[in-house]
Amino acid sequence: MSNPPIDAGVRIGHVHLKVADLDRALAFYCGVLGFDLTQRMGNQAAFISAGGYHHHIGLNTWESRGGEPPAPGTTGLYHLAILYPTRARLADALRRLMEANIPLEGASDHGVSQALYLRDPDDNGVELYWDRPPSEWPHNADGGLAMFTHRLDLVDLLKEADKAPATAT
Repeated sequence: MSNPPIDAGVRIGHVHLKVADLDRALAFYCGVLGFDLTQRMGNQAAFISAGGYHHHIGLNTWESRGGEPPAPGTTGLYHLAILYPTRARLADALRRLMEANIPLEGASDHGVSQALYLRDPDDNGVELYWDRPPSEWPHNADGGLAMFTHRLDLVDLLKEADKAPATAT
């Protein structure tokens, strides 16, 4: 028996991350990436968002205060992915990371998207990415997606940073 596909309107609404130090996590997600703090519950939890949404990311210490990241080779979160609306906004994120001396683990052009890969202060994988318009996605001869992984030209990406308005509309 086969179920019908999930509705195309379904989206990932938010993610909660277990962190060891709430202030340190907020310094990264709000201070560096620029998310807004929408609610804080002492040193136990905080909720952050872009554009006034109730929260895109929940940060909590309920089971993790002072904890260590999971050991390599264990299951858990590979990375969370944060979608930027324009290439210029992704370039602005790169500029912010550089100013904060946060190293990248990788930077890729996947044909359908361009992505920056890094680690947050709790060693969670973070992908910052911009999707190309679907009309520009690469396809193979039978019409299927032909995604790839090529090195992203960061110098070229940074040229876009000046095109990002000072504040989102």
